[in-house]
Amino acid sequence: MWSDSLLDTIGNTPLVRFQTLGADLPCTLLAKVEFFNPGGSVKDRIAVAMIEDAEAKGLLRPGGTIVEGTSGNTGAGLAIAGIAKGYRCIFTTTDKQSPEKVDVLRALGAEVVVCPTNVAPDDPRSYYSVAERLSNEIPGAFYPNQYDHPANAEAHYRTTGPELWDQTDGRITHFVCGAGTGGTISGTTRFLKEKNPDLKTVGVDPYGSVYHAYFHTGEFKESEIYPYATEGVGEDILAGNMDFEIVDDYVQVDDGTSMRMTRRLAREEGMFVGQSCGMAVAGALDWLDAHRDELTEDDIVVVLLPDSGFRYLSKTYNDEWMRRNGFLQEPAALTLDGVLAARKRLDPVIAVAPTAPLSEAIGVMTEYGISQVPVIEGGAVVGSLSERGVLDRLLSDPDAREHAVRDVMGDPLPVVDRTVPLDRLTATLDGASAVLVADDAPAGAGAPAFHIVTRSDLISALAQAGRG
Repeated sequence: MWSDSLLDTIGNTPLVRFQTLGADLPCTLLAKVEFFNPGGSVKDRIAVAMIEDAEAKGLLRPGGTIVEGTSGNTGAGLAIAGIAKGYRCIFTTTDKQSPEKVDVLRALGAEVVVCPTNVAPDDPRSYYSVAERLSNEIPGAFYPNQYDHPANAEAHYRTTGPELWDQTDGRITHFVCGAGTGGTISGTTRFLKEKNPDLKTVGVDPYGSVYHAYFHTGEFKESEIYPYATEGVGEDILAGNMDFEIVDDYVQVDDGTSMRMTRRLAREEGMFVGQSCGMAVAGALDWLDAHRDELTEDDIVVVLLPDSGFRYLSKTYNDEWMRRNGFLQEPAALTLDGVLAARKRLDPVIAVAPTAPLSEAIGVMTEYGISQVPVIEGGAVVGSLSERGVLDRLLSDPDAREHAVRDVMGDPLPVVDRTVPLDRLTATLDGASAVLVADDAPAGAGAPAFHIVTRSDLISALAQAGRG
């Protein structure tokens, strides 16, 4: 059976169990995966609801224009609905949002006005103010104002809440959700708590948003407001749809943690989702860990994942952007010090003098069970011997045993500094069977000793460091 339009495919998104994240918790942890909506996010639900409400009230007529301020996802939902219903769309957004979001809106035929992020909500340049101004200037325009429109929370009361109740057979005990306009967390929770008053809802907020502080203190603290990178969640205003009374707790997550968790969701769960999804999961795991003594195997925790990772390819899923913003936690570069520290024993290297007969060098190699030996004279590395080189020489000249090592030795092994980074160490070992590192020797203590490092030493160190 087919659908008459994409609007008929909105909702009934899957509920998926996490496979690795939270596996140590005594409860069942599930994700409500909203990128299955046709516009790629949970906001498709409210877009249609607000338009149909406006149509019913005569606020939006055929050929009219929808003007809305959006971080991107609501705009996509409105644009799809606008195409299906024949409306022009104009959206304001901020320069904080990813280029992909703006590109999606324009691809769907919308006009986009990009406004500065770091201005007050009532500043005439803010995306709130610009949207309101344009809606007043354009004949036949409708300004949904998702922050205060009752159809926002009502859409989740009518769809998201019932879906979660049905999908868990009424067994859901915890609901975890980020909040921007507040419609998702408030509408969904209102329905679920009507079914089960004991259900707990936990809100997750980025640092820089006012919601966390307001929930815990009841005060609107401007000191809590500052720029943050996580998109589409948190606010510098108190949205009309945000009902703090029905939320049980609120936690905060910093940008870096949100971004890294977003990438983990892709790598470890196969969930290619957006930034606020990583924030919600990180907040959920922290809260659940802190309350694990209260949890049982009968508890079912649902975390709502609002959108898709395709809108963050130039940001969260871009190594350079992550590194530039300090979000990419890279392990410290492995150096020779790290490789040497991984060795069970760190004895000075066995060496021979260039004046010694080859037979003596063979005896040393046999006694210590080593396949290569450096040739050192006066504290300087002047050559090397290897099993293969010695064997080739003896096969071609059996009398070579009595020759001086100097006449038989090959090129000296490279000597590297103790702080050489991993990439240089690896490159050096590509061209040599081993490297030497000088041991630190106090002034006046004579020539330094050396330690030898082979490819096998490097492999062992990498494995111990968890990078192999």
